[in-house]
Amino acid sequence: MCDCSAFMVFAGSATRYLAEKICSSLGCPLGKMSVTRFADGEFEVCFDESIRGKDVFLVQSTFPNADNLMELLLMIDAARRASAKTVNAVIPYYGWARQDRKSKPRVSIAAKLVADMLTVAGISRVITMDLHADQEQGFFNVPVDHLYASSVLIPYIESLKLENLVIATPDVGGTKRANSYAKYFNCPLVICNKTRNKPNEVASMQIIGSVEDANVVLVDDLVDTAGTITTAADLMKSRGARSVRACASHCVMSGLATERLESSLLEEMAFTDSIPYTHTCHKVRQLTVADIFAETIRRVENNESISSQYLI
Repeated sequence: MCDCSAFMVFAGSATRYLAEKICSSLGCPLGKMSVTRFADGEFEVCFDESIRGKDVFLVQSTFPNADNLMELLLMIDAARRASAKTVNAVIPYYGWARQDRKSKPRVSIAAKLVADMLTVAGISRVITMDLHADQEQGFFNVPVDHLYASSVLIPYIESLKLENLVIATPDVGGTKRANSYAKYFNCPLVICNKTRNKPNEVASMQIIGSVEDANVVLVDDLVDTAGTITTAADLMKSRGARSVRACASHCVMSGLATERLESSLLEEMAFTDSIPYTHTCHKVRQLTVADIFAETIRRVENNESISSQYLI
């Protein structure tokens, strides 16, 4: 059990729905906090109860727009100034993570900049899930508990009881992740090699491996415009796949993503609820990660290992 008197959980505006589930799993109330917005778009956060001497867990994903990140920064600053014992940022989806290196001259490394901003604001620890690149944990100078959506996605894939299963990655960058799934299920791995002319637009794609008469599950860390994953699914169906499904950690789904998913040959798209999905699509299924984050918070409070939660 966890002593709920020693810590408090608060939610940012964008992730309150998930924080409520986390608190329900922990058996503790969600902390009271208010956000005052001004006419010019500026806003102020305020904890409406004492947090002095408490371990504070601030739940907020930092997906666009930038207000979500700014709100988290203000929450961290307010908690530190209110004499919290520790300030722990629970970031189910760490936004800006795709900008993790200089992919061309004269560009920023936004993932490192955001890490620096959070550190300067005063975090004691980060709890996050499926960073775009594992090495981004090193961008922080505080402990990082890096969780994996496979803890909920693998049981879901198992529940489908698919015969002749093939795990696939929609791009070469996701090979390591997909290979872990393929090893777990002891099944073949197929890789899609894509080229782009510009961001969010697939120019061409080739399949490395056979998908004929297979039930394919594409695995990725996030789906943004859904161009890559729907192109991969349609190509695999044309190569003889019996069915194609997809699983991804983060449901970004911007622009025409929902329309692309609806018109594609994908049977189903499973996400976690690290980001709220505000559209309607009969192919989308969201699996909650509230219990994973709740258990991690409990183990952090009890100084226990979190690695036993990992399936892969």
